[in-house]
Amino acid sequence: MTDSMYLPTFFVKQKFAMTTNRYELFAANPDGSFGQSMGLAEQKRLAFKEEVTFYADDTKTRPVFSFKARKKIDLNAGYDIFDEARNQIGFFRKDFGASLMRSTFHIEGPGYAGTGQERSQAVAIIRRFTDIPFLPIHFDFVTPEGQPLLGVERQGSVRDKYTVHVPDQRIDFRVAAAVAVGLDALMQR
Repeated sequence: MTDSMYLPTFFVKQKFAMTTNRYELFAANPDGSFGQSMGLAEQKRLAFKEEVTFYADDTKTRPVFSFKARKKIDLNAGYDIFDEARNQIGFFRKDFGASLMRSTFHIEGPGYAGTGQERSQAVAIIRRFTDIPFLPIHFDFVTPEGQPLLGVERQGSVRDKYTVHVPDQRIDFRVAAAVAVGLDALMQR
């Protein structure tokens, strides 16, 4: 997983762990079922400076990519996405002002930039005033011209499970996975 790679559809499944947020990544089979394992992500809970590391497998012996906050405390914090050699391959950030009524994020990578927003204004408002864990949350990322970049859809289930669609082949799987996991981690605040 050291070279840029494109994966049109994959799944992110949150795994229960007491001291960390853990996420398993799976390629999607043509029939829509879970396919090959694409790695495991781990974030220490209550970490002051956000960093999430993605490993090749559950042995956690080989970190293959990560994302890390640029600043310790910042409502508009940006997150750099790094490959295995610690080269930056992408960036995303939450837009705090635009997120007051509907969560909004920005994404950048080689040759593209875009904005993602919660698809449903109604769900966004309900989430702000209730703590219903099974609400589906969907994000659509588009270019400034309105071309689709990335879609992240959370299914209503006990543990968070996301389907990630990547119609734009410029988006590296590692960037899409970092954004999908980042959305979950940041939405829990």
